[in-house]
Order: sequence, then C-alpha cells, then structure tokens
Amino acid sequence: MEARPEDVAAPVEQTMVDAAIYRDGKRIESPASVADTVRNLRESPGAMAWIGLFRPAANQFLPVAEEFGLHELAVEDAIVAHQRPKLERYGDTLFVVLRAATYLDDVEEVEFGEIHVFVGPSFVLTVRHSRTPDLGLVRHRMENDPELLARGPEAVLYSILDSVVDGYAPVVAGLQKDIDEIEVEVFRGDPKVSRRIYELSREVIEFQRATHPLHSMLNALIAGFEKYRTDEELQRYLRDVADHATTVAERVDGFRLNLTDVLTLNATLVNQAQNEEIKLLTEASYAQNEEVKRISAWAAILFAPTLIGTVYGMNFANIPELQWALGYPFALGLMFLVSFILWLVFRTRGWL
Repeated sequence: MEARPEDVAAPVEQTMVDAAIYRDGKRIESPASVADTVRNLRESPGAMAWIGLFRPAANQFLPVAEEFGLHELAVEDAIVAHQRPKLERYGDTLFVVLRAATYLDDVEEVEFGEIHVFVGPSFVLTVRHSRTPDLGLVRHRMENDPELLARGPEAVLYSILDSVVDGYAPVVAGLQKDIDEIEVEVFRGDPKVSRRIYELSREVIEFQRATHPLHSMLNALIAGFEKYRTDEELQRYLRDVADHATTVAERVDGFRLNLTDVLTLNATLVNQAQNEEIKLLTEASYAQNEEVKRISAWAAILFAPTLIGTVYGMNFANIPELQWALGYPFALGLMFLVSFILWLVFRTRGWL
C-alpha cells in the first residue's frame, strides 16, 4: 500500500485510540506510545497488553507489526482492509477479521464496518477501519468485569466477537421492518418498490457475506479448545456466541428468500397491471374502430345522393334529363335506391 506524503512522518500514536497493560483483570498502565506499551509488557511478566488502532497507514503499522512479530500476510490484510471475515493462525498468534453492521434508521440503510484483531499469548491488537463497532464500549465493559478480563487475550477476543454478533440484532430487526414495508408497497402497486427491493437485496447479500463465515470461524475456535487449552468458562461463552451467529445467519438466509419471492410477486403484479392496461387499450381501440366504421358507413350513404344531386345540378344544356318530365322523381328515387342499397350492405356487415 503506497503511503501518502503527509503520512510519511506521522507516528502511529496518531492512530492509537487506547493502549493499556492489564494484570489480573485490572489496568496497571496506560502507556502513551506503542514503544512504551511493548517495553512495559516485557517488564511485567504475566501481564497483557491491549492496543487499539484506527485506520493506520502502512508506514505507521509496520513498526507495530515488527514489535509484536506479526506475520507479513496478516499485516498486509490489516493495512489494505476490505477483507472477508476469516480466522487464521500464524504460529501462536491468531488473526481474525470481522465485519460489523449498523442499521441507520433515518435513511433505512445498513452501514458495514471492518475490524482486524491480532491475538497473541500476551497481547491483543485491534485495527479498526470504520466507525463501528465502538471498541471503547467493549473495553469499558471488560474493565468493569475484571474476572472475565483476567482470563487473558482470548477473553478480549470473545468480548469483541460478542459485541459484533450482538450488533447484528438491530440490523436483523431493521431489515425485517423494511421487508414488511416492501410487501405492503408491492400490493399497493407503488412504482418505486422495484428499486427498493433491489437496493435491499444488495444490503442483505452484503450482510450475508458478513455473517456466514462466522459459523466456520467459531467452529474452528471451538475445535481448538482442547489443543490450545482454552479456559472452560470461555468455551461456554464462545459456544453461546456461535449459537447467536447461527441464528442470525439463518434469519439472513430467510430474508434473501423472502426478497426473491417478493421480487417475483412484484413482477407478476406488474405484468398483470400491464395486461389490464393493454386490455383496456385494446377495448378502447375496438370501440373507436366501431365508431369509425359507423361514421364511414353513414358518410358513404350520404355521399351517394350528394353525388347524384351534384351531377344533375351542373346545368349544362346538353344534359337530356333536364328536359325530361320524370327527371326529378327519377333523381330522387335513384338517390333513395342507392342509399338504401348502401345501408343494407353496411348493415349486413355489422357496420351499422
């Protein structure tokens, strides 16, 4: 990752949210720098360091990685960000990527965050790339529960996992509310509902990408309980988080199926509405054609006597019928006869 010019000389402390040394679940030091944290940790056997960083640049994070001996692949992931949720072990260090989610009521959208956690034998290093989750609240809760914090770095990892998974509950509730509203809009025939279904489907898919990997991640942690001698109480806590994560994943799967059904239903209703409109247009066109036929038929009937009258009204001297005594009755009869024949023809064909 190429560092920006303004970041070249910036110390990592500018990205450090908090740093502390803990022993027996209590904060004993609050170092002002990463170097002080590492030095105090080495001078305090049995202690644990917890450092929180927010969006560090490459040149800021690399010295920290060297201090804690982090694997270069994990360091690269933590710097670049935009990683899928995963859990990997590099020697005695555990690297975890989590995707947090927050439901924004005012805009009815889901905001996603990303956090990377390095868990070593005596340290926890968190790298946050978004506003959520608020790890300050997690730290405060842990410091108010010294018994849990005294269980070491894995207890901090559990608390972060629990915070992320618990944060999914409001998102699930918000998405359920949005789906319920969409179902109502579909039956109302709202023309904007198709766009909303599409946007919500994208959010559900993104949420699914954040929650689905948790099942395998937590199963991997559970599978390593015996090998890595995980505290028995932490085992219970992690199993509880796994249960909650499974429930969330199942709900998200249900949301995706619901949206697929709603989209299909909306397409069906739109097609029905279009068919009704086409039917109405066809009926109107048919009625218009019938009126045109009637008008055309009467125009033809009226045109015949007009044509005959026009011929005999030209007043030329060489028109024989002008001197004929029966010329006038003949002209009237011819007009009536032609008009009657035309009326009979149009009547037979259903034009009148």
